[in-house]
Amino acid sequence: MALRQESHRLPIPSGLCDIMIDLHTHTLFSDGELIPSELVRRATIHGYIAIGLTDHVDFTNIDFVLKSAKQAKYLEKEYNVQVLAGVELTHIPPNKIEKLIKKAMQLGSELIVVHGETVAEPVVPGTNRATVCLEEVDILAHPGLISIEDAEKARENDIYLEITSRRGHSIANGHVAKTANETSAKLIVSTDSHGPDDLITREGAIEVAMCAGLNKNDADRVVNVNSKKLVKRIIG
Repeated sequence: MALRQESHRLPIPSGLCDIMIDLHTHTLFSDGELIPSELVRRATIHGYIAIGLTDHVDFTNIDFVLKSAKQAKYLEKEYNVQVLAGVELTHIPPNKIEKLIKKAMQLGSELIVVHGETVAEPVVPGTNRATVCLEEVDILAHPGLISIEDAEKARENDIYLEITSRRGHSIANGHVAKTANETSAKLIVSTDSHGPDDLITREGAIEVAMCAGLNKNDADRVVNVNSKKLVKRIIG
C-alpha cells in the first residue's frame, strides 16, 4: 500500500444520502465507449461522488492506460467528484498477477481491481485464488463461483468481492453474496460500466444488491458504507 501516490482529497459524506460510488468502470482506453471526461460527467448526473477509472490492462498496455487515467484527475475539481486512477488486471496468468500489481502501484495506480473468474468468460482457473492472497488488491471483480476458501482469504486480506450490475457477469451475484455472507467477506456493488447506459444510481445499486439476495439493510450497508470505507482507505 505504501507505493500508492497521494490522491486529491474530497470530503466523503458520512450519512446516507442520494450519492453513488462506483469503483469499476471503463473508458475507450480499453473497451469502453467514452473518453474519461464524458464518463465522469455522465456519472455525476447519476449522483456519483467517486468513480474509479479501471480500464483493462496487461503487461502490454498498463503504462499507457495509467498515464491517461492519472491525467483525468483534473476533472475532480471541475465536477466535484473523486476520480481514482486505477486498473483492472484482465486475463493475467495467475502466477503473473502479483508482478503486474507491483508494476501498477509503481506507476501510481490508486485502485487495484482484478478480473475474477466470471462464468461469462474463459478466465484461467486459479485466478481467484492467486488474487485473494495479495493484500494490495482492492476488489476482486465478478468472482463467479468463488469458493468458501477463497472468500475467507479475501476477508483476511481485506479484499472486497464485487456484486455487479454488468450483464453476464451478474449471473453469479447470488452465489457471491451467499458465499460472502457465510465467510463475512466484504461486498461492494460496482457497474463495470462500458458505456453511458451502464451507469446506475444509488437506488439502482441497492436493487442490484437485493436481487443478489441481500435484505434491504444489508444492501444499504454494502452500497453506502462499504464503498465509502474503501475510498477512504485509498485516499487516506
